[in-house]
Amino acid sequence: MQQVPQALEAAMVVCFGLSWPLSILKSIRARTAKGKSLFFLCAIGLGYVGGIAAKIIAGNITYVFAFYAANLLMVAADICLYFRNRRLDRRAND
Repeated sequence: MQQVPQALEAAMVVCFGLSWPLSILKSIRARTAKGKSLFFLCAIGLGYVGGIAAKIIAGNITYVFAFYAANLLMVAADICLYFRNRRLDRRAND
């Protein structure tokens, strides 16, 4: 019966994770930080860190853990792009 909650958790994390590649692509193409919120990106990243920590503390490391880690890596990439784009914005305004 433990498989159903894991499957539902995986579905949640996968659904959230589907948006990150699109967000990263948009950040790459837009070359601007306008419309992005660093606070939001960091809050989401911290949420994934919390999910990962919960899995480790509970000793419940399953395949869902990989989705949390992948999502965290994508959020980290988007944060890096935010700083790159902010630098590009500053150069354009000089």
